Amino acid sequence: MPAISHILFPFDFSTQAYLAVRFVGAAARRFGAKVTVLSVVPPVWQAPGAGVPIPVAGDPRQSEDELRAYLNGLALAELEGICVQRIADSGDPATRITEFAHAANADLIMMPTHGTSLFRRLLIGSVTSKVLHDAACPVWTATHAEEQHSPQDPRRILCAVDGTPRSAEVMVWARDYSVKMDADLKLLHVVPSISDWLALASERELQEEVREAGRDQIQALQKTASVNAPLRVAVGQIVDSVTEEARQENADLLIIGRGSLPSSLGRLRTHAYGIIQKSPCPVLSV
Repeated sequence: MPAISHILFPFDFSTQAYLAVRFVGAAARRFGAKVTVLSVVPPVWQAPGAGVPIPVAGDPRQSEDELRAYLNGLALAELEGICVQRIADSGDPATRITEFAHAANADLIMMPTHGTSLFRRLLIGSVTSKVLHDAACPVWTATHAEEQHSPQDPRRILCAVDGTPRSAEVMVWARDYSVKMDADLKLLHVVPSISDWLALASERELQEEVREAGRDQIQALQKTASVNAPLRVAVGQIVDSVTEEARQENADLLIIGRGSLPSSLGRLRTHAYGIIQKSPCPVLSV
């Protein structure tokens, strides 16, 4: 099973952060994990309830103390009964989040993406983007939308794999996570469209050969990894195909292989931000 004993929950007092609390609580209960709620005072920050960003000047410890007071007074009913640590810090939020995750051996980071308006739905927040890029542990991101419609305990999990050598590791992680969550797991592999002329029989035959080659590749990895889950092989662009399959499968959670900073760019990692932006459900990047 994935060893998740410590969940890091970056909290910025936003509406999206409050909406993510129930997911954090559900995951912590499933794994018996402790939760660290981390708030960071950036160089310019907005106090909860305030309308104007406040430049941080002078002794940053004063701003930390103010933030700590807000944090300690925070009522999070969804985390009741869970071992919760609350920490206030200052600095660049993304840097402090990843540094804390590494130093405290966090097993999972859970955070929203702040897709709350027509314009911002086109973008992942800069903090989330940097955490996704720099963090060594898996990162869960909420649905990139104003509302969170997915259940806090996922029942249908879709794992997208790209056929790179690390795909077997991602499949095993998804399998074990699904077992712990008591959820059904399906695998998805996307192969590129090889022609704009699929009306021609010869082109359709060639496309089917590409599809079957992709299926054989993933099934071989499944066998090596002992992952017995239904596999769907789709044809098309990666971002659109993955997110549309998640929508059609009514997935509650999408798992993708993000990779770590030093690793080479796999096809899915290259498209991770686009998948997170368009996914109809939360995404767990492993």
